Amino acid sequence: MKPGDRIELVYTDDRFTDLQPGDRGTVNHVNQASMCTQISVDWDNGSKLMMVPESGDRIRKVASL
Repeated sequence: MKPGDRIELVYTDDRFTDLQPGDRGTVNHVNQASMCTQISVDWDNGSKLMMVPESGDRIRKVASL
């Protein structure tokens, strides 16, 4: 993933988000300097939830509009 990529949520167990599988957003930053990859996403619904694949979050890249 890289900034500007369009993504779709496959799964998150974050109980504090209203995001649902199928929601889409745009990657704005990827931090791979830490022990786990952090993918900052500007979700289309206005949320700014960060995805952490090593913690179980799952997203997939989708074609741009």
